[in-house]
Amino acid sequence: MGQGVLSAGFARSAGLLRCEGVPLDTIGEVAGTPSYVYSTSTIRNRYDLLSDTIASVPHRIHYTLKANSNRAILRLVRSLGAGADVVSGGELFRARQAGFTGEEIIFGGVGKTARELAEALDARVLLVNVESEMELHLVDEIAARRRIRAPVSIRVNPEITVDAAHQYIRTGERGQKFGVPFDDARRVAELAATLPHVTLLGLDMHLGSQLSRVDPYRVGTERLTSIAADLRARGVGSLKYLDIGGGLGVRYDSEEPPDLARFAESVLPLVAASGLQLIMEPGRFVVGNAGVLLTRVLYRKHSGGKEYVITDAGMTELLRPSHYGAFHRIEAVRADNGHIRADVVGPVCESGDFLALDRDVQNVRPGDLLAVFDVGAYGFVMASNYNSRTRGAEVLVDGDRFAIVTERERYETLVQQEVDDPEWRS
Repeated sequence: MGQGVLSAGFARSAGLLRCEGVPLDTIGEVAGTPSYVYSTSTIRNRYDLLSDTIASVPHRIHYTLKANSNRAILRLVRSLGAGADVVSGGELFRARQAGFTGEEIIFGGVGKTARELAEALDARVLLVNVESEMELHLVDEIAARRRIRAPVSIRVNPEITVDAAHQYIRTGERGQKFGVPFDDARRVAELAATLPHVTLLGLDMHLGSQLSRVDPYRVGTERLTSIAADLRARGVGSLKYLDIGGGLGVRYDSEEPPDLARFAESVLPLVAASGLQLIMEPGRFVVGNAGVLLTRVLYRKHSGGKEYVITDAGMTELLRPSHYGAFHRIEAVRADNGHIRADVVGPVCESGDFLALDRDVQNVRPGDLLAVFDVGAYGFVMASNYNSRTRGAEVLVDGDRFAIVTERERYETLVQQEVDDPEWRS
């Protein structure tokens, strides 16, 4: 997908970019910039695509909040039938605020605190995905104090080398911090089955993020089902769920998206043979292509033989280019015939503050609007207040209507938690 090819939900009409039926310049005038604009129809279509792909086996889809935890989007995916996958107490709170019941929530994460585990058990979550033997014992202790049995799944590190865009988003390889090492998984699962205040309900894995090949899912599923078979042979009859995580990739530029038909052919027969209910935890796959970052050009500059387009959005709004070297397409909201070669940079006082380097972009001028594509995942959720910058608004579009679903932060928001007259202790 090259320059000028738009994401689903976004199209150009009479030279003007629109999100569904709404011109982006209209949203820019009402919501201001920077703003994140999301397409409802894209989210619906992506969710339905995955649901249809795995429809032949009993399944649950738990949307991963870490991709985008806006409450309006959470309410939307819940209305489509999704549960929630959370990795912190804050995400658990967000999920509950958006209407998810405890039984619709899976709680994961490699470093859960005792408080978070207690909150998960008090919420009666469907599963706690346990990532170590020490955590398993802590869950058992917390459940004992509550005189309940904690529903757990063991996150297994399948130790599979995957082809991901960046080393930071590979989570299922040997030596990663995530999950129980594959060689220990059977023993830890057997231990879980014997603890008095734990019920072992599932096995779980997560290979990584932005994956385009389906073979790792097949191999990982084979490894999980082999553990499940061994456990059953040893008398463990409580297993109900086989959670193969998320990580299905989306297209940002020229990536080849995963072949979902081949995914179904490779993975679903293994799940069916196991007799377990499939769980998937998509995040980026559902929302990644559903959003754009709307930003306004502040200045043009020529320096050191290079052209710079300076915008009011930067690494504080979209960290992925700086942090991961990620590519995001950028187009002017209003079409322009000319093009330039330029760095598109933000206002933050860091040399690493950029949205694109040495990019062919339209010959925009100060005041023009730019759309940075495919920011529906890991955009707003990774935004920061560095340089005491206020975070932008979030806007949801549905057909020919739109609504601001997160108000732009105010300066007062930046200091509201700070204490003017602290209580000194010794």
